[in-house]
Amino acid sequence: MAGLQLPSTEILPLFARLSAAEQHRVFSRHSGRRVVLATNVAETSLTVPGIRYVIDTGTARISRYSQRLKVQRLPIEPVSQASATQRTGRAGRLADGICIRLYSEEDFAARPEFTDPEIQRTNLASVILQMTSLGLGDIARFPFVDPPDSRQITDGLRLLEELQAVDPHAVDPRKRLTAVGRAIATLPVDPRLARMLVAASENGSLREVLVIVAALSIQDPRERPADQQAQADQSHARFKDEHSDFVGYLNLWRYLKEQQKALSGSAFRRMCKREFLHYLRVREWQDLHTQLRQACKQQGLVRSDNDASPDQIHQALLTGLLSHVGLRDRDRRDYFGARGARFAIQPGSTLFRRQPDWVMSAELVETTRLWARTNAVTDPAWVERAAAHLVKRTYAEPHWSRKRGSVMAAERVTLYGVPLVAGRQVGYGSVDPVLSRELFIRNALVEGDWETRHAFFRENQQLVRELSDLEARARRRDLLVDDHALMEFYDERIPESVVSAAHFDAWWKKQSRETPDLLTYSRELLLAEGAEEVDQSAFPKSWRQGELRLRLTYQFEPGTDADGVTVHIPVEQLNQVDDEGFDWLVPGMREELAVALIKSLPKAIRRSVVPAPDHARAALATIGLEDGPLDEALARALRERVGAPVAAADFDWARVPDHLRMTFRVEDHRRRRLAEGKVLGELQQQMAGRVRSTIARAASSVEREGLRQWSFGDLPATFETKQGKRSVQGFPALVDEGDSAAVKVLASRQEADAASRLGVRRLLLLGTDVPWKRILGLLDNRQRLALGSNPHGTMQDLLDDALAAAVDSVVAEQPQGQVRSDAAFEQALAGVRQQVVPRVIEIVDDLVPVLDHSRQLTLRLDAMSQPSVAQLREDVRQQHAELIFPGFVAATGKGACATSTDICGRRWSGSTRRRVTCPATTSVRRSSRRSSVSAPTCSRSCLRPAASTATWWSCAG
Repeated sequence: MAGLQLPSTEILPLFARLSAAEQHRVFSRHSGRRVVLATNVAETSLTVPGIRYVIDTGTARISRYSQRLKVQRLPIEPVSQASATQRTGRAGRLADGICIRLYSEEDFAARPEFTDPEIQRTNLASVILQMTSLGLGDIARFPFVDPPDSRQITDGLRLLEELQAVDPHAVDPRKRLTAVGRAIATLPVDPRLARMLVAASENGSLREVLVIVAALSIQDPRERPADQQAQADQSHARFKDEHSDFVGYLNLWRYLKEQQKALSGSAFRRMCKREFLHYLRVREWQDLHTQLRQACKQQGLVRSDNDASPDQIHQALLTGLLSHVGLRDRDRRDYFGARGARFAIQPGSTLFRRQPDWVMSAELVETTRLWARTNAVTDPAWVERAAAHLVKRTYAEPHWSRKRGSVMAAERVTLYGVPLVAGRQVGYGSVDPVLSRELFIRNALVEGDWETRHAFFRENQQLVRELSDLEARARRRDLLVDDHALMEFYDERIPESVVSAAHFDAWWKKQSRETPDLLTYSRELLLAEGAEEVDQSAFPKSWRQGELRLRLTYQFEPGTDADGVTVHIPVEQLNQVDDEGFDWLVPGMREELAVALIKSLPKAIRRSVVPAPDHARAALATIGLEDGPLDEALARALRERVGAPVAAADFDWARVPDHLRMTFRVEDHRRRRLAEGKVLGELQQQMAGRVRSTIARAASSVEREGLRQWSFGDLPATFETKQGKRSVQGFPALVDEGDSAAVKVLASRQEADAASRLGVRRLLLLGTDVPWKRILGLLDNRQRLALGSNPHGTMQDLLDDALAAAVDSVVAEQPQGQVRSDAAFEQALAGVRQQVVPRVIEIVDDLVPVLDHSRQLTLRLDAMSQPSVAQLREDVRQQHAELIFPGFVAATGKGACATSTDICGRRWSGSTRRRVTCPATTSVRRSSRRSSVSAPTCSRSCLRPAASTATWWSCAG
């Protein structure tokens, strides 16, 4: 309306929340027209002079109690005929006036004659409490002029039960009031506020709570004029507490007390006006505080001499606000309250921006939405403790807890539907003793999931483990009785009061003195009826291989990796274990394995050996571990038995079930698994680094580094030491480290021999002064030209390679072809110094034709530019690179190159693992148990054996 800019017109608001000065403006003198926009406060509470016209909208906010949400609502409703008539009377006080109603006459006639009496629109808890205190009988039978609805009476009783003012289980209505209820009835405030005072007296916060309760009982003394809202907010901000609006009242109270002592009466009044505080409401606050203090004193509610903490204050306030607790819903950005209510924090609250997870509110009022006024942060643990008589507890997922020795369950605690606790683990014995006892017997006593020192328990579990292990070894499930029989055994002997480990210990402490064997299993009890005995010798617990004794375990868990027999190998002994014999498994499973192998034969052969179990049993009777690998021995036995052409390669190990193949598990000294698999060789390769480091730690006393001469005595063939009860075995070797050598203990004999060959060579070279000038002087130009075409890069590198081959040839002539003592080394060193020149020259003579042929081959390959031969060219070039490479002279050895007549030959040695391949070579056949390579043959004769079976030749393609 102000936007209309009406001439000589003043527009004023009038409602209860306005400051006194703003309200008094409607009574001040004025010139021109005045338009007052008023709520129903102007209907009966006061008379504004000079009103000639009234515009009645026909609506008003009527305070009503919501039976569903249990809160006070302020909905906008049509006014009654009496209220409309009262509004009409506001015009024409001094002269004739006019009332304009913004609704039809029919609408007016349809409205109720009078507004509903307040007893029908409010919570009746206070009325019920006073009537019960005065002994007026049942409120439902009281002859009210306008009797309230029965649902309102029920809601009032429920609120009193929430406040612990009445006993819902009392039969006599005269004895229904509790001690708390009698105290609340004598206090002249709302029952919720009175309950706060009683609780405050108990926890020592009555002094502070008296101030807050008095403030909640009156209109807020802080004013906020419409034209000075920012200034008022700034003035009131110093009283705010970031966690609580209630503490804000305390801060304001203390400030007013200080100012009242320091200022005169008029100065205090001016200060209140200046700082936007309503003086009359402050006086009302102080007067009510005095009255409440006297009433509490009469009821014996004592104030503490010490200041109360904020937690004490809020815990006392919480007792009256249990149904005003809310949990933050982050998705919907509001709070979930009692009985499904959803509310938001009022913008004027100090918590409006913080939005904590848990709040309690002094008042929930519904206008445009449900708003929470005067709020504070609360703790769900406080709520659970204060509302112990109201909360509902539900339990889910009862389970046995080994750590606590009792049955636990996930507890959910709710207050009027608000979840205070979710998923808290609590003891279940007091909730459901029958189920708790059953779970205790099943999990703790039968299944053994219990930490206890009782002798009977250890003996029972040991006997169960023995029979379970026997079942796993025999791969049967009919030896041990089921859990039901064991539960019946305990159920007959243990009293019903025992529901946890603590109960059991208390009972057994006395019972064991009388019958110590009452709960001890017997072998007859555990063995199922009709179960056959198992030959335990057929399922040994250890595997012997030489001096090693390896632990065996059995699992009967089809589908798992370790199903069947598992041999446990300590990592420090992994290098000592050989693959021989493990394919035979243990005697108790050998017949099943033989049957599986026979069934894996090709159909043409399998027809001759049916039925497979009979032939397997007969064949095993004639063979044993001493006959070599199982597949070879079994094939030989079947050939002799039925005359069928059975070969070891005919057995398909891939079709043999996993539980019939040994599982190898490598463990550390604490029996923790490091690696596991079905192929021992793969595990040894996988764990080579770990084995090497383990042996190196054990052999640190014998290892040496930085050696440039033989100064460490003899080099033993093996090294053995003890780590606890286990024997660690390694193989000392002399290792080449470039400019020096070192003594190290390696995992295998083959690795040690290969490394020692290079290490001995290094020490011999370090002890020899090679006469290179003499050697170079003996070379003619043709040799020099041929040596220039080498893969090493320089001729000197090629000569160094030839020198290494010459040294190796001298060592090979030593006894047993190796050097392991000081005397043998000195002998080899003397031989090297004496023969190094002629042997290098001899090797060079052998290399010249090889390098010439290599150069010719390279030229021919470069000339093959046709796309049709590109694949052949690359194949031959790759084979050539595998034959002629940096270091090939020493790797091949002296004399091997001299036998070449086509291009160049090289020895196929186990240490280098290089060989020539050809596209026409026959395929490699692999057994599922071990890999074997057939002798290569070639239809084009590009690969043919030389005089020695260890040397192979390649044609030019």
